[in-house]
Amino acid sequence: MTTVAEPQDWQDLVRRVGACRLCADDFAATATAHDPRPVFWVRPTARVLIAGQAPGARVHASGRPFTDPSGDRLRDWLGMDEGLFYDRDRVAILPMAFCFPGYDAAGSDLPPPKRCAATWRARALALLPDIRVTFLVGGHAQLWHLGRAAKGGVTRTVAAWRDHAPAIFPLPHPSWRNTAWLKKNPWFEADLLPAARQQLRDVLSGD
Repeated sequence: MTTVAEPQDWQDLVRRVGACRLCADDFAATATAHDPRPVFWVRPTARVLIAGQAPGARVHASGRPFTDPSGDRLRDWLGMDEGLFYDRDRVAILPMAFCFPGYDAAGSDLPPPKRCAATWRARALALLPDIRVTFLVGGHAQLWHLGRAAKGGVTRTVAAWRDHAPAIFPLPHPSWRNTAWLKKNPWFEADLLPAARQQLRDVLSGD
């Protein structure tokens, strides 16, 4: 792990992550040759944690999490309108890597750099004492948070959602590429999503 000092509070974390350039050379060497732009939201009052993979190109451009079709699908899955989803006091959004990793020469998404989570993730989570439900979006987040329980791959991990609910709900990535997966696994929308939405309502009902 890169040696960095512990943040004094969440505002200090936001400032320091915003200035992070650990992956600048790697990003410059990608097909997109872009600069770092960390996109994440954290406030200590949040009760909901959305743990994604990494910002895509549209999110890199907007500076706002999930401003893309995947975000539209994720909000639909969880029954959240934009007002609730983007309420930073209630919802924290922490991807496994805070910056857009870029594309390779073939135009495919690069994986989230591991050094981001190794450097910042535990520090960020330590500043979220009130999280009551966590949504793990995709395999990278599931492996980090669930460890061996996620070793069987995304389908097996999501199918075993009852082992982790109601505190944690593993989800597939809401990309359009997973439309065929949704058709092959109707239990996801029939069983998991209603339970996830109910837990979300219960967690936020005291606000």
